[in-house]
Amino acid sequence: MDMNPPPVEELRRVDAELARLDARRAELLARRAWLLGVLYAPSGRPAAPPFPGAVAPAETSPRGAQNVLLTLGGTLLAIAALAFTLVSWGSMGIAGRSAVLLAVTSAALAAPAALLRRGLASTAEAVGALGLVLTVLDAYALHRVALPGADGLGYTAAASAVLAGVWAGYGGLLRGPRLPLPAAVAAAQLPLPLGALAAGGGPAVVAWAAAVTAAADVLVLGRPLRGEVRITAGVSAGVLAAWALLTGAGLSLTDPWTGAPLLLSCAALCLYAARAARPAASALALVAGLAAVAAVAGPPRAALASEWAVPVYVVCGLALAALWRPVRAGWIPEAVRGGFGLAGGAVAALGVLWALPPVLAGLLGPAARSGGIWSGSHAAQPLADWPATAVLVLLLGAVAAATAGGPWGRWGSVALGWSLLMALPVVLELPYAAGIAVRLVATAGALGLAVRPGGPAHDRPGRAPEPAPAPERPEGAWGASWTAMTAAPVVPVAPGALLAWTGLAAGTASAVSALLLALDVRAATFGVLGVLLALFTAAAVLGGGAVRGTAAGAAVLAAAGLVGAGAAAAGLSAAAAGLVLLLVPAGTAALAVRARSAAAELTGVAVGALALALTVPRPAVLALALALGGVIAAATALRAERRPAASWTAGALFLAAAWVRLAVWGVTVPEAYTLPVTVPALVVGFLRRRRDREASSWAAYGPGLAVTLVPGLAAVWSDPYGTRPLLLGAGALAVTLLGARFRLQAPLVLGGTALVLVGAHELAPYVVQLVGALPRWLPPAAAGLLLLAVGATYERRLREARMLRERLARMR
Repeated sequence: MDMNPPPVEELRRVDAELARLDARRAELLARRAWLLGVLYAPSGRPAAPPFPGAVAPAETSPRGAQNVLLTLGGTLLAIAALAFTLVSWGSMGIAGRSAVLLAVTSAALAAPAALLRRGLASTAEAVGALGLVLTVLDAYALHRVALPGADGLGYTAAASAVLAGVWAGYGGLLRGPRLPLPAAVAAAQLPLPLGALAAGGGPAVVAWAAAVTAAADVLVLGRPLRGEVRITAGVSAGVLAAWALLTGAGLSLTDPWTGAPLLLSCAALCLYAARAARPAASALALVAGLAAVAAVAGPPRAALASEWAVPVYVVCGLALAALWRPVRAGWIPEAVRGGFGLAGGAVAALGVLWALPPVLAGLLGPAARSGGIWSGSHAAQPLADWPATAVLVLLLGAVAAATAGGPWGRWGSVALGWSLLMALPVVLELPYAAGIAVRLVATAGALGLAVRPGGPAHDRPGRAPEPAPAPERPEGAWGASWTAMTAAPVVPVAPGALLAWTGLAAGTASAVSALLLALDVRAATFGVLGVLLALFTAAAVLGGGAVRGTAAGAAVLAAAGLVGAGAAAAGLSAAAAGLVLLLVPAGTAALAVRARSAAAELTGVAVGALALALTVPRPAVLALALALGGVIAAATALRAERRPAASWTAGALFLAAAWVRLAVWGVTVPEAYTLPVTVPALVVGFLRRRRDREASSWAAYGPGLAVTLVPGLAAVWSDPYGTRPLLLGAGALAVTLLGARFRLQAPLVLGGTALVLVGAHELAPYVVQLVGALPRWLPPAAAGLLLLAVGATYERRLREARMLRERLARMR
């Protein structure tokens, strides 16, 4: 028996057992319920089955089955009445059909009263619904019989009004059926809009009719009526008000003086509805605020030039959001104030989005270069014809965000202020020098924000960061919208860290933009790189934490740019420029002794790698560059915390420099490259084994031996002469003997393997000749005999192999 099944099988068993227990529990609960019924049931009541499984369980309740039957019956009767009225009843004309239909309608409307007295409420509901459908058919029949020439829209509007009144009176008299009153409300939505269309009214007139009807629905919402009536009125009011709002919004663009009153009326209606629908008060206030902004901004927008359209809307939106102030006096409910704030903030946000293309053009435009570096030609400013009012929109947004206060307000003011500076050169078409100056000012301001005193970016190691203060109550034009956003559950971010990272990102972006633009002119390139070096160095000195490290890395890049630009200006070749660039990692290594910055050191390493790559086309210069890099790495290894990585790097660079120099001198003997590595590696391994007797011979001697033996074996198989095989074989034999003498596994295995391979290389020609001289049947026969021999002595060979393996394992 398997006492430890696999986890998957055990999980399946546990799930099956739990399912069985659940089924048993349900069965016992059903049995308990039956027993309670037997104990407390009146005498003569038929006994239920002892277990629920005795008969098939019912899948629906009697009341549910009854309602389904009544609904199906009423629907079928309505379909039959419709077919009777529209199609035929033999040769009976429309007048005769109308008379019969009127009689049937009267009976259907009268029947629910008798049914209600008998307690058949559901049947009365179904018959009453049939009566309502029949009244619609009566109205159609009346149009066909008595008023065939009447206008269809006008007659439908009048008939809707009459039916709404009839159904409302009918529902008020019976008070039992639930359908007549909602149906009356639904029918009441048609008279005014259809009447306006029948009278030839334009979109504005129809929208006003829809707004008036929606206002009536809102009044219905304010009365204590049944839930289905209120739901019908609310949905109808929303549909008609949306129609009126969309029409008013369209008119505000084409005919503002006509659309403004309609939008204001819809806004007032939404605010009034907010009192009756408190759960949706904020959403209704948001819609009202947007409608009010569109209404107020429409006329002045039409009167001004097109470039002033967006600023007008933004000003109106910010003015609406500023209504947060009367809240303290209780003039405006909190929910309405929140909706107004979101509406104003949304309008301002849309305005900021409209103003972003110049910002992106100012940021990325310098990358679209029309000529080469230092060509003196400048690329045309993209979006140069964008309205200059975009700067005004960004300024308004920055001021509003600053007035709002709080962490998000401060962040918004910083982001928008920086965006304004980046957009200025584009919208104002500033000269080349002015464009560079504005970008440098933006960089300085952003970096200054990143290193401002007191922020968490200045936390030093060992000092716990201060807890973030509680969010302030917003104070400003966007106060309501900021309150709504900060009230949402978000990941807590310290305000100082948020501003510091924002300033660092903005400063870096504007610095790259300024540098790209400065590459058009040589003097501008040196000037911008010098300013950026000073700015990022100051940020690295004054900043803290990640800001300090990032700024230090950027300062190293600026220094590398200056060095590279100087080399290019001096006309140096790429290889010579690579040698000059090594000054940057040398400088970072020297400065790291006093000012520790991992980011600066890593950036210096990257610059050093670039310098080495530049010298690759000239191997002699590459060898010199590798040697200089090894010197820099060796100097870095003097610091204890950098010693492990720097020492290995220095050794690799020195070795690579020696190899490249040997290749330049035309040395083709691989041992000239490998022995300078093997000898010191074996010395280091010997010293390590003296300090640590438990160290493995593979770790101590394996790398050094492999560096020479592996390339030597590759050279032996391609060497037609016998000198190298003889020397390599002698060396491998010596290594093997030393490994056996001192019981060291690595020398024994590596030396023995090399010795065998060298011997195989020497015997290979003779083996080939011997195989060619043998009969063709001999190799298969020899292979068969070999297999028989191996099969006969398999167990003994395995035992001997295990013994050999144990002996090797005991070696160190």
